[in-house]
Amino acid sequence: MSDSGRVARPPASHVRFGASIGGMNLADNESQPDMRRLRAYRLGRVREKLRDADLAGIVLFDPANVRYATGTRNMPVWTLHNAARYCFIATEGPVVLFEYPGAAHLVEGIETIDELRPALAWFYFAGGARYEDRASAWAAEIADLVVTCGGGNRRLAADHCDVLGLHALEGRGIEVVDGQKPMEDARSLKSADEIECMKHAIAVCEAGMSRMRDALCGGMTENRLLSILHQTNIEMGGEWIETRLLSSGPRTNPWWREASDRIIRRGELVSYDTDLIGPFGYGADLSRTHFCGPGRPSAEQRRIYRMAWDQIHHNIDLIAPGVGFREFAEKAWPVPETFAAQGYPTLAHGVGLVNEHPVVALASTFEATGNEGPFEPGMTVCIESYMGEVGGYEGVKLERQILVTETGCEVLDTFPFDEELLIPEI
Repeated sequence: MSDSGRVARPPASHVRFGASIGGMNLADNESQPDMRRLRAYRLGRVREKLRDADLAGIVLFDPANVRYATGTRNMPVWTLHNAARYCFIATEGPVVLFEYPGAAHLVEGIETIDELRPALAWFYFAGGARYEDRASAWAAEIADLVVTCGGGNRRLAADHCDVLGLHALEGRGIEVVDGQKPMEDARSLKSADEIECMKHAIAVCEAGMSRMRDALCGGMTENRLLSILHQTNIEMGGEWIETRLLSSGPRTNPWWREASDRIIRRGELVSYDTDLIGPFGYGADLSRTHFCGPGRPSAEQRRIYRMAWDQIHHNIDLIAPGVGFREFAEKAWPVPETFAAQGYPTLAHGVGLVNEHPVVALASTFEATGNEGPFEPGMTVCIESYMGEVGGYEGVKLERQILVTETGCEVLDTFPFDEELLIPEI
């Protein structure tokens, strides 16, 4: 439909829409991700950032960081809150993985691991009355690795380290510094193999979204609709979903309500954010809003949907390598005052193995919370919009996932928008 019909508008010349997504078991004459090459790239990025920061090494507990650096995983959601698995990476030396007891077989054949040891879980749940002694023993083992591999450098980064472990390391003369920055900086630029894995995760996510759209009808609950996305992700080799953000009708305004047993009614909007961790651990963070038919959307539903659509695509058109985050924020689509008070708190954020650096702040909050820096080729970024007027009945959530390229950007998701909601009342 022409732009006068307000369904489509021509993108900026540097924006490419559509993603070529192949399977993970292609014919032998077709290219596909090389996992050894992917692991080598990611470990190399980590060591590059450790050298830049003059660090002897890093100890990692966050399962996303462990996976990024080593290409291994084991119970990632459980180990998010139980520090039962971790690794030590020497800047110039071995990678030592401390695996959950009895699970050593899970990392057989992974070339990034130089040494495998049993993990010593010293948090209170595992250590009980002896947790202080266990923390001391843990720190002694890590300190020995720093001294052995550091060449006199006793600076160790850590992504997560409870106070007890931190004090135990410091008591052994180890200077512990923040490890989140080097890891986030390393993860921010994706290799071609990573992009192919991410495209596959997006394809799985969109399969679930398609099933949700087909199943949506009046009389079903929000929980039932969201369960379709979970089931599809697991069925197709995905891993978990980080939130339950799906709401209908008046629960869509304001945003941030998670799915409930509310019954969806005909004529309502249904908004959701996938926050999906798919195959290979890569994120597909997409949002859509649908009209629950039959019938036709109201003029107000069309109005707020079009605003969110305009914001997303105006902001995508701004993205190119070298564009600064502050410049992007200043040129971003202006949100009307009556929507700004409960609008989305950021314009964009990185995505890879879960959501990642950078977060791009609004112009109104940039001085207080903004990150300086440019978009760079290899960044994968989600562009956000939520439109829900203060005092309004419903709201619209939209989000797209893009790759910054050498010449502009590529939109990685292909799931269609609701054309009924883009056509204005006549």
